[in-house]
Amino acid sequence: MITAIVLVKADVARIPEVAESIARLEGVSEVYSITGDHDLVAMVRVRLHEELAEVIPGRLNKVEGVVHTATHIAFQTYSRHDLEAAFSLGLPEGD
Repeated sequence: MITAIVLVKADVARIPEVAESIARLEGVSEVYSITGDHDLVAMVRVRLHEELAEVIPGRLNKVEGVVHTATHIAFQTYSRHDLEAAFSLGLPEGD
């Protein structure tokens, strides 16, 4: 699975509508409203690199109200679940 983090600047008057439109796109798993230099963060998850072009410049950038995007590709995922598995000795809980 390939994960891209897309920072989105949106028309300020349309942020909720822009977020909802982006969230409905195939390949977008979550959209967060954020503080700072950008208005939204969209998490894009696809199976092939070629699909990123379909989702991000092909659809996400064309959502009415999107002013600018900056895309970051994730190299590695670190989650609580992954870290617990990495440090597990394989023993059942409670031993």
